[in-house]
Amino acid sequence: MGFLHEGHLSLCRAARRAIGDDGLLVLSLYVNPTQFSPTEDLSRYPRNLARDKALCRSSGVNVLFLPSNATLYPQMDRGGYSTFVQENQLSARMEGISRPTHFRGVTTVVAKLFNLVLPEIAVFGAKDYQQAAVIQRMTSNLNLPVKVKVAPTVREADGLALSSRNAFLTPPQRLQAVCLYQAIQAARRLARQSGPRLSVKALADQLKATIEKNPEAKVDYLAFFDPSTLQPAAQLKPGVHFALAVRVGTTRLIDNSRL
Repeated sequence: MGFLHEGHLSLCRAARRAIGDDGLLVLSLYVNPTQFSPTEDLSRYPRNLARDKALCRSSGVNVLFLPSNATLYPQMDRGGYSTFVQENQLSARMEGISRPTHFRGVTTVVAKLFNLVLPEIAVFGAKDYQQAAVIQRMTSNLNLPVKVKVAPTVREADGLALSSRNAFLTPPQRLQAVCLYQAIQAARRLARQSGPRLSVKALADQLKATIEKNPEAKVDYLAFFDPSTLQPAAQLKPGVHFALAVRVGTTRLIDNSRL
């Protein structure tokens, strides 16, 4: 959605490795209104097209695709748009609870971009783990002829996952935002030390209390789940995945990791 950072550029490099020097690398840049609710930050979402263009040139992007609202959602402002793509299982938890209309907007716009660009390979980031899983399921269920690859999360030196929304953080909030990565590290450590003896609920309660010691941090959710089905984990065991959403000030941040 623009305001590109090193995390996005790592996706470009992953795509280039996948397609080779002779492949055509397309980057779509579009702040998609249908994945924002009326109370979310669509109007505030950071934008800097000139900088994004320069980063695309320096990252080996062959085509920068900049569709308009009128192209992707014709006649929406006049009530003439009524077709959406919706995945109903993987999207029902975590982000789907906190942001009920979010994934319908994601799957709709990604399906449209796939139809317009017709890529052989599409690369998404692991920071949005649930989103990547939903897109993979949609692509498989609808027999879309594209291979979806998921590239690793890119982090700052202190562990904070790169995100365009990090630009909203004040300096004190930026210091507190590292609590998401600290929670991941703590969950890994406690899972190794205690394993199944520590209940998922007890671990979640412990992590929530630690996160919210930061004065501007408020937990939205902490989730432990099977990485394939996204079903909640009954107990801690190797392979369980952990995801969390935390609001730091007014900025909502997400992160995840395999334990």
